[in-house]
Amino acid sequence: MGRFGGWIMAGALLLLAFFVAEPYVARLMYSATEPRVIAPSVGLSATEQHTIELFSRTSPSVVHVYAQPRMSGLRQRFGSDEQQRQSGTGFLWDVAGHIVTNNHVVSGASSYQVRLASGETVSATLVGRAAAYDLAVLRLGRISAPPPPLAIGASADLKVGQSVFAIGNPFGLDQTLTTGVISALQRRLPTDDGGELSDVIQTDAAINPGNSGGPLLDSSGRLIGVNTAIYSPSGASAGIGFAIPVDVVNRVVPQLIKRGSVPTPGIGVLVGHEGVTAQMGIDGLVVMSTVEGSPAARAGLRGVDQRTGVLGDVIVSANGKPVRRLAELARVLQDVGVGKSVRIGVMRGSRTLEIDLDVVDIRER
Repeated sequence: MGRFGGWIMAGALLLLAFFVAEPYVARLMYSATEPRVIAPSVGLSATEQHTIELFSRTSPSVVHVYAQPRMSGLRQRFGSDEQQRQSGTGFLWDVAGHIVTNNHVVSGASSYQVRLASGETVSATLVGRAAAYDLAVLRLGRISAPPPPLAIGASADLKVGQSVFAIGNPFGLDQTLTTGVISALQRRLPTDDGGELSDVIQTDAAINPGNSGGPLLDSSGRLIGVNTAIYSPSGASAGIGFAIPVDVVNRVVPQLIKRGSVPTPGIGVLVGHEGVTAQMGIDGLVVMSTVEGSPAARAGLRGVDQRTGVLGDVIVSANGKPVRRLAELARVLQDVGVGKSVRIGVMRGSRTLEIDLDVVDIRER
């Protein structure tokens, strides 16, 4: 091999030995066996400071709501406490101790408890529920120091892209803050009573089970929505959450506090499925039938002939506004209010009619 070849072999062996030994040598020489030196902080950014201040100011007003479902005797005797309770989030509405939450958080329950941010747990009573809006109001029992109510904002002037903050109790984890932006506005969301919420806020702030009924806040810490649902195949946050706009909340909650229920304005018509109507090329709401004794029935609105299938009336406008979806008609009726009249535009064959109808509370019919 020769002397040169021997040097090459020795060098290769030396490199191999170094390669094998290097991790052990580094571990021996550089392992931090004493506490590390703390690096100096450059301080919090203005954005971080703002978020911290916002949470500190608003979180005391956010509560954990527990509802005890009505159960059969066997389940009540042998089920665990956690199995027997449904929970969500709520927040202080006023200094009288009213708590706003989702209807689906308290629906079907017989008793209610609220845990405050301080850790104090207080019994609560149900004041009223509005399934059509997925809203409910509880009233706290006697407490030592009620937290302040949240400031109220407006949802009519919200913009896609603006920052939002959600506080709630996802998976039972108290006082959790998530942040994001408004992803979209004027979404439509089905409700428990088979209706539909319109103008719903969509956000990418993480909303998970347990966040229901909690506040969605703007960067001023004002309430702009009530978190109510998520869209997720897995049941966990997928970046698509929904909130009831505060303009709706600010209209419904005072009525629940005042009388325990909210009128549902209507004219007494049952309309066809919007998807089928659109497929038929009909631009409006097909009247399937009218409710006996309702304003629509008294005015002679015609539904589909059940024997022949011949089309009856098609509602195309309400108070001069085009109507293509039931939510659009419902919005006009809400604006008009129970006890007043609305002018309905109807296509009947080749004719267009305008009919004045009284708006009534269809919940009472």
